[in-house]
Amino acid sequence: MPSPYATPTLRDEGSRDQRFQQLKTQLHEQLVREMDFAVMRSVESSVLRHELRRGAERLCSQHTDLLTQADRDRLIDELINEMMGHGPLEPLMHDPTVTDILINGPNCVYVERRGKLERTGIKFRDNNHLVEFVQRIASQVGRRIDEASPMVDARLPDGSRINAVIKPLALDGALVSIRRFSARPLSGEDLVARATATPRMMAFLAACVKARLNIVVSGGTGSGKTTLLNALSAFIPEDERVVTIEDAAELQLQQPHVARMETRAANLEGKGATSSRDLLRNALRMRPDRIIVGECRGAEAFDMLQAMNTGHDGGMSTIHANDARDALSRLEMLIGMAAPELPMWFIHRQIAAAIHIVVQVARLPGGERKIIQIAEVTGMQSDALNMHDVFRFQQRGLDDNQRVLGHFEATGIQPQCLERLQACGVVVPRSLFESGICDIDRFDCVRGL
Repeated sequence: MPSPYATPTLRDEGSRDQRFQQLKTQLHEQLVREMDFAVMRSVESSVLRHELRRGAERLCSQHTDLLTQADRDRLIDELINEMMGHGPLEPLMHDPTVTDILINGPNCVYVERRGKLERTGIKFRDNNHLVEFVQRIASQVGRRIDEASPMVDARLPDGSRINAVIKPLALDGALVSIRRFSARPLSGEDLVARATATPRMMAFLAACVKARLNIVVSGGTGSGKTTLLNALSAFIPEDERVVTIEDAAELQLQQPHVARMETRAANLEGKGATSSRDLLRNALRMRPDRIIVGECRGAEAFDMLQAMNTGHDGGMSTIHANDARDALSRLEMLIGMAAPELPMWFIHRQIAAAIHIVVQVARLPGGERKIIQIAEVTGMQSDALNMHDVFRFQQRGLDDNQRVLGHFEATGIQPQCLERLQACGVVVPRSLFESGICDIDRFDCVRGL
């Protein structure tokens, strides 16, 4: 006869967990049957959560022979999370160190912490459980996902962004990506403290925002484009009206006068879709001082440039590209797709007149995010766009922990926009751009500009 004090084997633990999951499924189905969904929609979240807890406790009390007190507490919490929260992901959604949650099927959940990916022990019961979770989350924000429409991109109530793909497009189970954002957006000083940029660089960018230069933030997925855009928007004067246009609202602007708009997907009949281009055209009639487009990825790029060239200075947007010059090339492509009848020299002229500064951000091998290039667009020469770097990050190699070694430097080129900055009352010392390494330089102008 086995000793009552024997350590449970892996097989025992597996069967115990299997029984726990079976009981959880059974109680979840019973709890759903007892709920009145018409009443639920009219009840406050706190009251509903309290009533669900009472119901779960009552159901669990009928299975004391199968559950320890610890199991009962865990089961009640998981049942409530299934009904109102994020299911198995609930602990991750409350972990401030998690910036991305990446799900590759029901048994494979990764998170990103401090720029590094790591696998978690969190699992869904099966693929149906995972799909049900995605469908519930999508329905809460007015989106749908099923076999007829197997992809969804949406914003969660807490500001996180979710993207999901299910069968038949996802072959090995549903694929889900959740991009989380901190409750407090990072400021320019925070980015300096994290060595994303130097005080010189942030002081220059702050001056450009105040002087209403048009800025494009370029970078790859997860490189920190939206984070930087949020930080730069903090330098917009509070007496200006800002209109934002996004596919899934991520910007956290701190100004008092912000008009936020978000695109809409088509309904079940394929009607009612509203694109970024539609919203941008409407924004021009809303008396904006500035227009911020969350990301240029289509025909709205042409309308954005048109707006920048017709009196709506101070615009900002992001774009996916490998470096500053590639960002302009991608703009050329997007504009060419929107207006194929336009000659390339005309498109170049539009870009040269509209875009003043391109900021390139990158996520480096060690997980750090840095501004690796700040470039100024200076015009055209022989039908080609001219631009030069003002600041850049020079990578020297990797240390033993695979973190990047390198330094920020000023190229020594005086930006042509300095006269415009001065005309707008924003005085920037020319010493800011003296050639050389600028990691340790301190300029008290990030806050003061």
